[in-house]
Amino acid sequence: MILPNDTTVLVANGEKLRLYRNKGLEPHIRLVELPEPKLDTHNRGSGGHHRSTTANPDEKRLAEDNFAIAVAEYVNGEVLAGHIAALYVIADPRSLGEMRPHFHASTRQALVGELAKDLTHHSAGELEAALTGH
Repeated sequence: MILPNDTTVLVANGEKLRLYRNKGLEPHIRLVELPEPKLDTHNRGSGGHHRSTTANPDEKRLAEDNFAIAVAEYVNGEVLAGHIAALYVIADPRSLGEMRPHFHASTRQALVGELAKDLTHHSAGELEAALTGH
């Protein structure tokens, strides 16, 4: 895949968020890690309205859902402020599914792609390889 220069790459799961900026000249990818942002994880969005069921059996899952919502809200703010023009999201399927409905229309427009995998514990080089298919 060709990832446009200056694209923000968001890598998340239900507990961790890592952000990168692509500084490679197309068609190359060179990810530079950005500082970890502060998130408001006390949001009780859709996860807070679920009762304990097989879909959300415990507080850990609710906390993961709230984290995913907080990530979506953070990214929405960054897109609306003009700090993110192009976004690629890599997240585990559950977190990605929780984030999607919370993305602002502008965030959805900035989205250049997504990958439903938990790669939060991978290095920048491993992420680059996953994005290029190598």
